[in-house]
Amino acid sequence: MATNALNLETQLNTARETPLFYKVFALASAGMILDAADVYMASAINSTMIAQKFATIQQGSTFLSSGFLGLFIGSILAGYIGDFFGRKKSYQINLLLFGAFTLLAAFMPNITLLIICRFIAAIGLGAEIVTGYAVVNEFAPIKRRGHWSGMNAIVANTGAPIALLIATFAIPKFGWRSMFIIMGILALLLWLLRRHFPESPRWLLAKGRNEEAETIINELTTRGQYDEDEFTDKAEPTSHISFAHGLFIAIVAVSATLLCQYTFTSWVPTLLLNRGINIVSSIGFSAIMMIGAPIGAAIGAALVDRAGRKKVILTGFIATAILGIGYAYETTTAGILINGFLLTVTLYILVATVVSVYNNELFETTHRFRGAGISNGISKLLNVLMPTAVAFMITQVSASFIFYGIAAMAIIAAIVIGIWGPETDQKAIK
Repeated sequence: MATNALNLETQLNTARETPLFYKVFALASAGMILDAADVYMASAINSTMIAQKFATIQQGSTFLSSGFLGLFIGSILAGYIGDFFGRKKSYQINLLLFGAFTLLAAFMPNITLLIICRFIAAIGLGAEIVTGYAVVNEFAPIKRRGHWSGMNAIVANTGAPIALLIATFAIPKFGWRSMFIIMGILALLLWLLRRHFPESPRWLLAKGRNEEAETIINELTTRGQYDEDEFTDKAEPTSHISFAHGLFIAIVAVSATLLCQYTFTSWVPTLLLNRGINIVSSIGFSAIMMIGAPIGAAIGAALVDRAGRKKVILTGFIATAILGIGYAYETTTAGILINGFLLTVTLYILVATVVSVYNNELFETTHRFRGAGISNGISKLLNVLMPTAVAFMITQVSASFIFYGIAAMAIIAAIVIGIWGPETDQKAIK
């Protein structure tokens, strides 16, 4: 039985990409597009609600915080459900919950009810970032794992500019409620398409359900396998570090990445309004900056297997710190656009390497979803406090301190990963 399981795992590690793999990749990436788009949708809606006096800055910060709190709860739940009951279970109800309550949010008459709907919808969406990246990681061959996880990030983060471009046209013409309707309908359509999503064969093998795993692996090997000598360090698993060690590195890396990303992207339209740029132009400027999201993810995907995880991650954090400080001193429109675009690129290099690849490689299959769920969940919990801190800085101190904070978080993460983070490049995952 053990020999058979080992043989099946070897086949899975070296399988060339097949139609089933592309189906998994497409469905996972589509969900991640919604996840990425949701953050920017909330950003655009928040700035518009504040500008139209539907909400104060403090209420707007609560609106954003409720989303992050829901994402925290959803991430933790997804981690435990995915490890104990299967990856497929994590996918079954999350999109239905997100789509239904996002659609419902469009018809809320006041900010309080809107915040409640936002919170519940975010619980559903919280599973996406955990399941989407981890599932692609588990289905992909070792040689191409970094590539496909990075490609997942590229596709996912097209949601950033797409959401803001749609908001640029939809909000002025149809109002901010139209964004909830668009997002809710798309989520429900994807939920219908994902009803027959396959279970992860790695999870099935870890649970001793070899026959079920073999059926799926047979579909994943219909196009043959890569030669074993193409793989580097294939016999050395990532799991030479303890769960606690991996979790510590994952929490620091993911929290720093997503805190920096969300702090900047969630408040860009509001920060531009604060600098005297009107609401339509501020959303348009944000959309231009967010074109850097798929570009940054593409750079991360291109480098992560070639240069190694740690080199790309450390360079990304250092560049984020430098550009973050630089953005605080930009005063011209051109400078704001260029620096903001470059900062977005570096942030999404980190998303494509830290969140998409590195985070999932730090854990074994038996507790990968819990590790990824906890690290993503804690980052979301920290982001619950972020909008309140940002609102305080904008109203009481100076918006420049937001970017000093981004730089500080990036530097701390670079030091921690540089000293204690393992290199997981193309190593086998158990």
